[in-house]
Amino acid sequence: MVADRLIVVGAMVGATSCGFPDPPTHDGSGSSGEPSSSSGPGLDTTAGPVAEGEGSSSGSSGNPDGTGESTGEPLLGPPYPILLAHGFFGFDELAGLDAVPYWYGVPEHLARVGEPNVCVGEVDPFNDSTDRGMQLLEQAIECAAVTGHAKVNILGHSQGGLDARVVANLAPELVASVTTVATPHYGTPIADIAVGVVPSESAGALIDWLVQTLGAPLWDEIGNETSLFEALAQMSSPGIAEFNATYPDVPGVLYTSVTGRTGLHDGGTDCEPSSPPPPLLVYDWQDTLDTTDSLLLVPEAILSDGIFSQVPNDGLVRVVDARWGEFLGCVPADHLDEVGQLLGDSPGIGNPWDHLDFYAALVAYLRERGV
Repeated sequence: MVADRLIVVGAMVGATSCGFPDPPTHDGSGSSGEPSSSSGPGLDTTAGPVAEGEGSSSGSSGNPDGTGESTGEPLLGPPYPILLAHGFFGFDELAGLDAVPYWYGVPEHLARVGEPNVCVGEVDPFNDSTDRGMQLLEQAIECAAVTGHAKVNILGHSQGGLDARVVANLAPELVASVTTVATPHYGTPIADIAVGVVPSESAGALIDWLVQTLGAPLWDEIGNETSLFEALAQMSSPGIAEFNATYPDVPGVLYTSVTGRTGLHDGGTDCEPSSPPPPLLVYDWQDTLDTTDSLLLVPEAILSDGIFSQVPNDGLVRVVDARWGEFLGCVPADHLDEVGQLLGDSPGIGNPWDHLDFYAALVAYLRERGV
């Protein structure tokens, strides 16, 4: 259980005060620089002074210590804090690697471009979103209390988007928006094959890839299903159908989605936004293509379904499965590029897309929407 791990980055005092070494500077040229690693366990409450919102909501703010006890101060309205929800096999560090923060430089960059409060959550790396969502709910409550706001905006990558939907369903009064990046809202064939829902000649290669890449098995030494298996099972066709029926969207919460496309896919009609034209954070990259990171070649080939069909995907999630709520479109990035991995390396050759600029533009878009 890791629900007590939350980092709050305050732009007013800079990321250094929140347990980060000096964050990378970024001039928008496409170079992300070297990011910092996060602080140790526990909540850092050294976020900058809470800026006044555009109005207040009923209720009163919690104490800065995150206890949630009333201070008598009215809760602030928008702009609401951003809560980053990591994906599959992520902590605040990627796959448990100390030197590889999951959101590679994103919290620090958002602080530098003027975001007053960014919370970085951490849930179980291998578990289904029913459990992970409950952990994220605790952190959403804490993020709102520490920053003095009535609500939070949850921005989830990959499985983190499913976790965010659980929070919004269970506590809609706490969530202003759910924004998902490459989230398998309709599951993924990768999960179907891995857990045996769909027989495939690729199953052996895929399971080998999962174990080698994630460093975790689907079954333990005596054949019991692991939490990794449970997570994949929920993203299989029957698992995600049950999830979607259990956690439907709720009125009053803004749901938006965006995803990546790789393998030199242009996306085609799968990438058309719900309400054309797409925002500039997507439109500016419509003619740019991406090549797939070598770590994702096995699943990307499975998802593409051969060289003649070329189903648009980001190497782990198909575009059609990532569309949810108001779909904004696709950006030229694979599943690792979307969070600056590995180690902040650039996307494919000739692709100048930058994940730090992307998240800054995505948050700016949410601000324009009034949250």
